[in-house]
Amino acid sequence: MKVTPEIVQHEFIGLKVKVAESSNPDCVGIKGRIIDETRNTFVLMQDGKEKRVIKETSVFHFIYPDGTIVEIDGKILVNRPEDRIKKPIRRRW
Repeated sequence: MKVTPEIVQHEFIGLKVKVAESSNPDCVGIKGRIIDETRNTFVLMQDGKEKRVIKETSVFHFIYPDGTIVEIDGKILVNRPEDRIKKPIRRRW
């Protein structure tokens, strides 16, 4: 998979994810599949339980089906999914 800045416009529901960093130490290390997304949170399914993780205070490792792991700061993802997909990309690096 080619990793480009447009990756933040992709659909995240259904992807495997790991919380790499968070201001809440209880969230660090949570792994699971994203089952829902709101403006400020991801809802993950971990061992049959739903876990809600705040986007703005976390850094995520998204694991794509081909094995590619992409680290994305949650601050970039704070927005409703339908608006984030339409929003033009501004390079931050």
